[in-house]
Amino acid sequence: MQLAICTDVFADLSYTEMLDKVKSLGIDAVEMTAGGWGARKHCDTARLLENPAELKVLQEELEKRGMRIAALNTSCNPLWPSGTGEEYKKSMYACVDLAEKLGVTKIVAMAGLPAGNETDTTPNWITSTVSWPDFMAPAYEYQWKVTIAFWKEFAEYAKNHKIEQIAIEEFPGTMVWSAETMLKLREATDPIIGINLDPSHMMILGADPIAAARALKGCIYHVHGKDARIERGLADTNGILEPKPVTKSSDRVWNYVAVGCGKDLQWWKEFFSVLSMMGYHGDISLEMEDLTMSVEAGVNTSIDALRQTISQ
Repeated sequence: MQLAICTDVFADLSYTEMLDKVKSLGIDAVEMTAGGWGARKHCDTARLLENPAELKVLQEELEKRGMRIAALNTSCNPLWPSGTGEEYKKSMYACVDLAEKLGVTKIVAMAGLPAGNETDTTPNWITSTVSWPDFMAPAYEYQWKVTIAFWKEFAEYAKNHKIEQIAIEEFPGTMVWSAETMLKLREATDPIIGINLDPSHMMILGADPIAAARALKGCIYHVHGKDARIERGLADTNGILEPKPVTKSSDRVWNYVAVGCGKDLQWWKEFFSVLSMMGYHGDISLEMEDLTMSVEAGVNTSIDALRQTISQ
């Protein structure tokens, strides 16, 4: 396994400054946002597709530092029932086009979340039983129909443009948020689709990422190095569902934290060991979203923990 980093954490730096910063941390692989929600500060997909000279410069700056692109990220909600969803879809297809030109064979995405029926205008995340009220079961069935149709089409396009792996991040608020929902999408679409296993998302829902890694053997395509912490006392009182803004860290029942500030290093050693047993030997892409400390402190804390625990 090799350590990589999601570069959005350095959005205040230019592309070359970001590369120099990452290199100074002893990391040689980057995961850059090239579509979807992200700002695309380091990878302006539209401009790069229109300007071969700029694309060449992007590649040359990587090569002169002995660096590479671990994956291009295009996380968003392509199933949003409006023009917004269509724009997200366009950005995802453009990400595939850019990946092909760069020789990048893996993209990271999210499954998306449709509305509850054809006339609804807002995405609905169904997490309770579909047994009642009566509208729940048909809504959930409709959502899977829409989701599967999109991903069948997108997977075919990706394969035709030399993408080998689409790593879907199991993100709360989307149709793929667990091992079971990941396998459901994969089995209904194409084996080019696998998981970007982000353990933090499983932690906040009460799942065990180590057990999930075993269940997902053979379809783990990417891994995010990201931790989460269920906050003592608060979660005991209120459970783990948490809609408060992530900026209200002290009031939330869970928070994303620097690696090692949620699960201890022994847990992380076991996690990476099991990943290796399940056949994953690829990049561990650090994603720093800890708002309880500075970016610099969070990045350094996470790198220190990952270096002590990754199976290399």
